[in-house]
Amino acid sequence: MAWVPVNRRAYVPRKARRALVPAIDVPLPPAAPTILGGVAFAILLCAFLARGGTQLERTTWTYVLLMLAGGALCALALIVPRESRTPARLRGVWLLGAFALLTAFTALSINWSLTPSESWLETNRMLAYLATLAGGLALGRLAPGRWAALIGGVALASVLLCLWALLTKVFPGAVAADETFARLRAPFEYWNSVGLSAALGVPPMLWLAARRSGHGAVNVLAWPALGLLLMCLLLAFSRGSLLAIAIGLALWLAVVPLRLRALATLAGVFVATVPLVVWAFAQDGLTEDGVPLAVRIDAGQALGGLLLLLIAALTIAGLAVGFLTAVHPPGQRARRRVTRTLIAALAAVPVVAILLLATAPGGIDGQVSKAWKQATDPEAALPDNSPTRLRDTSSVRARYWQEASKIHGNHELIGAGAGAYGQLRLAYRANRGVVRHAHSYPVQVLADLGWVGIGLSLLAVAAFLAAAARVLGVSRSALRLPWDAERVGLATLAVVVIVFGVHSAIDWTWYVPGNAVPALLCAGYVASRKTLRERQAPDGDAPVPADTRLRAAAATLVLVIALTAAWSALQPVRAVNAADAAQVRFERGEVEPAASIARIAHDRNPLSVDPLFQLAAIEVSAGNVPPAKAALEQAVELEPANPETWRQLGRLRLDQLDDPRAALRAFQYAYFLDPQGAQSINDVVVTARILASRGG
Repeated sequence: MAWVPVNRRAYVPRKARRALVPAIDVPLPPAAPTILGGVAFAILLCAFLARGGTQLERTTWTYVLLMLAGGALCALALIVPRESRTPARLRGVWLLGAFALLTAFTALSINWSLTPSESWLETNRMLAYLATLAGGLALGRLAPGRWAALIGGVALASVLLCLWALLTKVFPGAVAADETFARLRAPFEYWNSVGLSAALGVPPMLWLAARRSGHGAVNVLAWPALGLLLMCLLLAFSRGSLLAIAIGLALWLAVVPLRLRALATLAGVFVATVPLVVWAFAQDGLTEDGVPLAVRIDAGQALGGLLLLLIAALTIAGLAVGFLTAVHPPGQRARRRVTRTLIAALAAVPVVAILLLATAPGGIDGQVSKAWKQATDPEAALPDNSPTRLRDTSSVRARYWQEASKIHGNHELIGAGAGAYGQLRLAYRANRGVVRHAHSYPVQVLADLGWVGIGLSLLAVAAFLAAAARVLGVSRSALRLPWDAERVGLATLAVVVIVFGVHSAIDWTWYVPGNAVPALLCAGYVASRKTLRERQAPDGDAPVPADTRLRAAAATLVLVIALTAAWSALQPVRAVNAADAAQVRFERGEVEPAASIARIAHDRNPLSVDPLFQLAAIEVSAGNVPPAKAALEQAVELEPANPETWRQLGRLRLDQLDDPRAALRAFQYAYFLDPQGAQSINDVVVTARILASRGG
């Protein structure tokens, strides 16, 4: 009988070995450094490539990469068999299904959208986010034991993003010579996204500092990293980020039994960092807009030196605390005292707040009424773009939310179409400011997708919370179970998701890929894990053979869907590129080729009115007025709520058809849709005078 080695200590017959080995050899899970580096690279790529998510080509390529990467991870998860010896369960399927329903409804809104081209772009965003969430689920299946690497990837990306933002202050001449704003906003070009990046990095860094496992020297790095995150958070003057991280830290400290280590870290970082923050707030070169470059350079050099001193001090403090806790670990009595002190401190916060409000002018009622009025009154004075805004409650968001509420009032059930807010708000705006988002995910969804969109969004949130509750164990009996390292790590990932969710509820960071991607990855990973009791139960069942053909077919289907979605997402960019080529031909005097290329642009993106505007202009220059008129009428039919479509049609009627009466009707429609627009007023006045001069 032939014998073959299975391991170094045991030998079994070849036939017996064949009976034990499954159909596909189980490979080793991905290495932790690979996951850590891959997650950090993905987040950094989204931040630097897409930035604030407002530039079409940059954002589209980001979405394409997310779709392809998410599809590849899902395909790999389908092909590679599980490490576990128990039958596979569809964990996270409810979260993925709810998000897929929201994505499908976003795509369906193109059919009734008043801005179908924007709805297409929003569909691309949702498909990319769906792929990212699915990628997080696949990562949890491929590497269920690599949760620490995911935490490390989010932490590393957050620190590097904040470090880059701070470098724009330290070296303004080399990195941000043209910057006019004092608030940190690189690389997102939006300060609240910078603040949120810092906030998302705090729970992972707190986990790193407080964990009992891992190399002590690596854990110490959390101290200076938290100092940099806090500096970045405060120099961004982001009130929403402070609120989000306050809620996140309260949740983390409430459930994770590492409070003594965490509080020691937070206290040490706070004591060392606050003096530097106070100094920075007093420097005009760091906190005032429009400061000369020379002043910014001088302040930046001083800030750089102090940051190095802060990093050194926090590193030494971390080493000292780590050494002391290793030599003299706190006992159970000390831990209970810290827990009681923390509970008492949290309970004292509302008491102190009430006392302060009671002694302030106007008392509690007056102060609460004043704060509420400042936060909700669209006409309230806006806070300065300086550190003083951190103590103000007024915000421009009240204006945007009021506009979104009016849009929702006209489209309550299914909304005006995904992405329609930015266009429809023109009819309700009180000034001529250009705004694309309502600065609140639920508020904008109400305007864009109505009650159905809000319902599907809440379904996705409920699916995540339910999955996280099962994974972490939040029942009374489960809370008594011991907290192992994995449970603490998964709680940290869940808090990252909650921090993002709180912030996106009061800002438009949902539309910034660099902020949304880490949260979606963490949400998918948490939802993919076993429940707490399943992780504690023995896993001794026999391996389950896999149907390789079925897995291969499913993986192929996933890749085809990802490629199709990516190709569809590229079409608006290809249309813009064709429009640019048509403009080049038109400027050369090649009218016919320019018109032909403009039609190609329209074919690539038939939902956009821009190629129709360009085609009409080319046809007018060639003396072909009827085709130009047909193109503009098609644009009006495509986007009747867009004042520019009516303006273009009105100019054609006035200048080419010499029909001021018909032109005035078009300009009146444009004025109705955008009464604050200077062009709307001018067109109506000029055309009315022409009509009056002709006795019309």
